[in-house]
Amino acid sequence: MTDDAQRPQQTMDDLLALAVDRSASDLHLKAGLPPLLRVHGQIETADGAPLRAEDIREMTWQIMDARARRSMEEAGSADFSHTAPTSDRFRINVFQQRGMVSVAARRVQRFISNFGELHLPAATMSRMCKVRNGLIVFAGTTGCGKSTSIASCLSYINEARRCHVVTIEDPIEYLFEDKLAFINQRELGLDVPTYELGLRFLLREDPDVVMVGELRDKLVVEAALRAAETTRLVFTTVHAGSAPGVITRILDWFTPEERPLIRESLASNMVAVIVQKLVPSCRPDAPRVPATEVLLSSPSVRKTIREGDNAHLATIIQAENDQGMHDFTQDLARLIREEWVDPKVAYDVAPNAEALRLAIRGIAVKKGTIR
Repeated sequence: MTDDAQRPQQTMDDLLALAVDRSASDLHLKAGLPPLLRVHGQIETADGAPLRAEDIREMTWQIMDARARRSMEEAGSADFSHTAPTSDRFRINVFQQRGMVSVAARRVQRFISNFGELHLPAATMSRMCKVRNGLIVFAGTTGCGKSTSIASCLSYINEARRCHVVTIEDPIEYLFEDKLAFINQRELGLDVPTYELGLRFLLREDPDVVMVGELRDKLVVEAALRAAETTRLVFTTVHAGSAPGVITRILDWFTPEERPLIRESLASNMVAVIVQKLVPSCRPDAPRVPATEVLLSSPSVRKTIREGDNAHLATIIQAENDQGMHDFTQDLARLIREEWVDPKVAYDVAPNAEALRLAIRGIAVKKGTIR
């Protein structure tokens, strides 16, 4: 009997069920390696033999529709959704690399945690979700929890307010059930080809709350700001490492001549910027917790944005704690004080280790452990 005859006939549904059983957010398949799972942000190797290129191709072709197969043949990649026998839904990206098929499958979450369960600043989050129009931006690197935090915001609104919510996502990562609000979720590639096109017809859909998955270019920024200006509350994300960096990132899409108008629009319509970093926790019940930086609209913030002095925003964040703002150093100090994060771990992720050291020293003085 050959090795091929002895090889178990795994299906994609078998591997997706394994991902669900292991509480993985993502499943990765690459020829020459066993299945890989992302669990709590870390890559783990599943038991079993390395996958062959023909195994992966056969498994994926069995669950792809004609549109996805055509995309794979024409463009070398395909995005589609698939519901596993466990009733869990996955967004699947199949792509070709070095002539072989690889797969990245992300589990679409049904359970949406509240602000407390996510260790987010609940009072600030709930207050900004009650605003009726403006722009709320979540920022950070890929995988830092931006989509999870926005889902929590939309869930809060869903339970508190009779309104119409429209999302444009790539991919849909959380499925909502209508409660007080009713929610229409549109997925790029399936329901609408581009963010720009989805936003172009957005106002005809009569939304009260809008979620745009990501600010990717100038046209999407303009459309999001236009929606915020016309009495809609807009949630979105951008890749940036700090709250001032979000403003800079947005302005970078525009020419120097266009920036004064965009600064005015941001000053008038920006409700909040929340930047996140996921930090390893020292508690077994929460493998990772978010450290956040929060910038909220205030007279000094609006004035500073209009004047183009983005660097001064960092000083305002530190000074206006009573308004609900804080920077990463202040939040890391809080996580240490509440014994969520070990100080050594906090130093590794702190923007300024010396500033954090001084903040920690202040905590120790208050506790009476040093003098």
